[in-house]
Amino acid sequence: MKPLHSWKVNVEEAIQIQQNLRNRIILQKTFSEVKTIGGGDVAYSEDRNSLFAAIVVLSFPKMETLEIANAHGEIPFPYIPGLLSFREGPILIKAFQKLKIKPDVMIFEGQGIAHPRGIGLASHMGLWLDLPSIGCTKTPLLSDFIYPDPSKGSFESIRREGEEVGAVLRTKDKVKPLFVSPGHRIDLPTSIQLILDTCQGYRTPEPLRKAHQLSCTIRKRRGRNGGDVGSKTTYGRTHQSKKILTSPHNNYFL
Repeated sequence: MKPLHSWKVNVEEAIQIQQNLRNRIILQKTFSEVKTIGGGDVAYSEDRNSLFAAIVVLSFPKMETLEIANAHGEIPFPYIPGLLSFREGPILIKAFQKLKIKPDVMIFEGQGIAHPRGIGLASHMGLWLDLPSIGCTKTPLLSDFIYPDPSKGSFESIRREGEEVGAVLRTKDKVKPLFVSPGHRIDLPTSIQLILDTCQGYRTPEPLRKAHQLSCTIRKRRGRNGGDVGSKTTYGRTHQSKKILTSPHNNYFL
């Protein structure tokens, strides 16, 4: 993949990069079918100095784990609302580059275009990886919305300056909603439908749920043994690192 820019930037340069990239975002569905779908999540060390990224690739619609990849490193950028991609983007890309199976769509724990400058983590990663991407998170960056009805599948629009940029989506009856927005190469209706299609009885879609479980497991294991815990599973079979994956039925696959 061709780098879009340097990650070694200050806050002002990061904002300028966002402003330069946002016009390149495609908000149309650019695929005809989905056979694989990925989830990306990042966990932080207790001292908040290190990051642990996990990418999980699942079959669609069966939601079977096909492959996992992970990476760890030092935090490269301060915490500033609206600039999460400069903090978590490099480590997610590092993990993604280890995949043999490139997913048809990626879901990221972060915003798509429901962002003050219209380019959150999911949009930025979608552009960098040139993949359809969706932002899905538990907390919003924008405030122009109302909450949907309590039944699963209900949603209300998120707006920025009057324009619809996302949805507050109820993924489980009488449970807090998620904030969903298209990232890149996908539209809002398709984003909503894929999030609902990948929720299997939980509030969080399965790709993100499993990626989160894996990133937290890696953080705990690395803190315990101090070594790399790279691991991959393809089509349900373990190929590497018995430190984490002793069988395809470890708890982060449940």
